[in-house]
Amino acid sequence: MQKLIYILDDEKEIRKSLRVILEDEEYSVEDFSNGKSLLKALSKERPSLVLLDVWVGKEDGLQILGECKKLYPSLPIVMISGHGTIELAVNATKKGAVDFLEKPLSIEKVIQTIESSIEKTKDHEIPKFQLEVDEILGESPSITRVKFAVYQAAETNARVFIYGENGTGKELTARSIHQNSKRKGEPYIECNCASLPEESLEQELFGTELLSPTESTDVKIGKWEQAQNGTLFLDEVCDLSLSLQSKVLKAILDQKIERVGGKESIPVDVRIIAATNSNVEEAIREGKFREDLFYALNVIPLDLPPLRERNQDIPLLADYYLKKSISENQLPSKTIDREGLETLTSHFWPGNVRELANIIERLSILVPGDTIRAKDVKEALHGFKKANEMVARGDLKHAKEEFERQYIIKTLQICEGNVTRTSKALGIERTHLYRKLRSLNISVDQLIEG
Repeated sequence: MQKLIYILDDEKEIRKSLRVILEDEEYSVEDFSNGKSLLKALSKERPSLVLLDVWVGKEDGLQILGECKKLYPSLPIVMISGHGTIELAVNATKKGAVDFLEKPLSIEKVIQTIESSIEKTKDHEIPKFQLEVDEILGESPSITRVKFAVYQAAETNARVFIYGENGTGKELTARSIHQNSKRKGEPYIECNCASLPEESLEQELFGTELLSPTESTDVKIGKWEQAQNGTLFLDEVCDLSLSLQSKVLKAILDQKIERVGGKESIPVDVRIIAATNSNVEEAIREGKFREDLFYALNVIPLDLPPLRERNQDIPLLADYYLKKSISENQLPSKTIDREGLETLTSHFWPGNVRELANIIERLSILVPGDTIRAKDVKEALHGFKKANEMVARGDLKHAKEEFERQYIIKTLQICEGNVTRTSKALGIERTHLYRKLRSLNISVDQLIEG
């Protein structure tokens, strides 16, 4: 999910400017003109960070800071002032502010401060912990936070909603929660909500109870019953039809299900873990996903970081998948040299860990000799050459666009120009993909003709 930023400033233009900047950086933003409205919002929801003006009209921002800290002691709060002094900065820090920004605000400084403040605060919040079963690879701060969230979720029976791009490891994370929970000795059942038509999916989930020609009852146990006393993982849950969403919600709230064709309710004790790569808030606004089902599932939200935000884990992941591929394909031993690893680490990875695993397998099979070098990696990485030239010129914005453009083109080609299939493969809404096609100047018709 998007990180949520609260802004408190009595100057409308500053709130507007900050909102535009932060939304462009893909943050979710709420802004307030007085302390009362901010504190009311905080009583209902904890944002990722608060930008707080030192003086909000006649209100003292340092007093508001103190009130915020009473609600959330670890909440990162960045103070803003048009008349910054060392004494003011010291007082703000003593009251719990993580940083101090002076007006006029620098866009670059604002973004850097927000990013570093969220990172620093999260690191301080993680105590020592130990997972009994730890199959999630990585040692970066962001993946350590995921492991801690798994540890916390595993201690409870609460429902979990996992968010993340395609290839970030949602299935692995769900399984890890189950393996470390009190239900670990009971069934763990997965159901992909995008894999079947509505009628077939309903039967798959809830089972069937149909009268056979011999007048005997033919019963098929669905995945929900198969998971009795264990865990049911609903992957791509936003792809459920509205009518099925209603039945899933009823089953969650009542802890009972009815088989298709059956007349009796069957009690179920099942922990639900759901996952999506869709923008849930957008799906709710468009009427495609029930808000009440979202609240029922979203007891413990767990946001998985894309690989580009944890690139220090890439050498470890590359080594694991290289050894795995060599073993599975009975290949001679290979290593990746330092320059090759640096090339892997600098890639944007739109397909995340899944893309990395596929690239490593390709390299392990196709590269002759015992060493995988940078030139081998560059040839294997789709769209790398052109984007790398842009990075060398310091043109990061267009480099990212080129990675994205090449990745979408390749996916369209694989899906034979079918936009619906492509949007599902990319894990984005079809309307969002159409906007991407226009902004990146991609013509589906020309691709098909080509």
